[in-house]
Amino acid sequence: MSPILHFMIDINTFQNKTAAYYTLGCKLNFAETSSLGKMLEEKGIRKVRPGEKADICIINTCSVTELADKKCRQTIRRIARQHPGAFIIVTGCYAQLKPEEIVHIPDVDLVLGTEQKLDILLYLENLDRKEKGHIVTTPTKDIQKFSPSCSRGDRTRYFLKVQDGCDYYCTYCTIPFARGRSRSGTIEQLTAQARHVAEAGGKEIVLTGVNIGDFGKQTGETFLGLIQSLDQVEGIEHYRISSIEPNLLTDEIIAFVAQSKRFAPHFHIPLQSGSDTVLKLMRRHYDTALFAHKIEMIRHTIPDAFIGVDLITGVRGETEALFEESRQFVENLDISQLHVFTYSERAGTQALKIEPIVPVPERHDRCRRMLEISDKKLHEFYVRFQGSTRPVLFEQPRKGAPMHGFTDNYIRVEMPFRKEWVNTCRPVRLGDFNPAGDALMATEI
Repeated sequence: MSPILHFMIDINTFQNKTAAYYTLGCKLNFAETSSLGKMLEEKGIRKVRPGEKADICIINTCSVTELADKKCRQTIRRIARQHPGAFIIVTGCYAQLKPEEIVHIPDVDLVLGTEQKLDILLYLENLDRKEKGHIVTTPTKDIQKFSPSCSRGDRTRYFLKVQDGCDYYCTYCTIPFARGRSRSGTIEQLTAQARHVAEAGGKEIVLTGVNIGDFGKQTGETFLGLIQSLDQVEGIEHYRISSIEPNLLTDEIIAFVAQSKRFAPHFHIPLQSGSDTVLKLMRRHYDTALFAHKIEMIRHTIPDAFIGVDLITGVRGETEALFEESRQFVENLDISQLHVFTYSERAGTQALKIEPIVPVPERHDRCRRMLEISDKKLHEFYVRFQGSTRPVLFEQPRKGAPMHGFTDNYIRVEMPFRKEWVNTCRPVRLGDFNPAGDALMATEI
């Protein structure tokens, strides 16, 4: 790899330059890309306009599956064609895991690893000088810095990064190798960021991270302490907790959300498999009994809560009998929706040692069968609230499209456009499904 480059920044270099940003993968990536955009904007680099050729292209990549890697390569090549001559920077998880693979893609100028992502200005000196093929990464075991970021996804919703990295090393996953060890900001820092969002007019904040329930391991703080502090920030209508491990979703967290002022009745919990045998092969930190307890407690304390659950189908070692065990467990859970992923082999993971191997067509078929369960559960959840009144945070629709938003318990709603309702939280009555069948029509109270 190339040695770390030490560039002296000349502020005049950046004046009148334009940048294009492309993000693949998770909400955490979107939060970090937004922070990159703010940093460059402060140096005089404006975001490229539609149809305009950019001087700088920043591609923030994902590597959760082999398909994700393929999409990253395709995106890099497409961006290079759309912006000929641009200074192309690739960063993110794929860049950390496979920098040598990326640097050989034509037109890539700079590959930045996880530790360097939010120090991008340090690696931009003279955009007219084309010295291609630089790689700047830190070995994963040496990644220690937590870089705060907060993105504005639209006129109402922000994504606040509260934690990064993971110490779990599940057998199928490369994220610890791409993101490093678990680390986080402090409650004081993150609460200050939430106040800035409120001052900017933001109404909803989604808490993001790789393993957010692990918050505070280095600082001696806890995730419960964080959400208790955030709940006091005036001006925020809703917080939503993104994916949180079931063993880290404590009963105390659930009880706090049940009585909080601002935390929405909305949980996203990774199960990955409903078979204890497969969970052990995955080296997950819980069993199905613990998972079922968490679902039961949520339903007991917050009956109206939306509960989304992650699943992986076709992992190595998942026989047809074990899949059926998982399917039956999931079918009996009182949840709202499944997010189903088809297993993909990842180089360097311990799962590659596990037998038997599930044929790829069978993996996809199992995914389809789980998605059918998801569709049924989501439909039933929506039907349950028809005729009820819920608060909805309305978003800015596309031109000519109906107004839309989500209830506190994450039901998507539609209604005729009303400009004065954008970025406001209003109680509405939920009615029938819209023509597309993916939202409930709402009427004013």
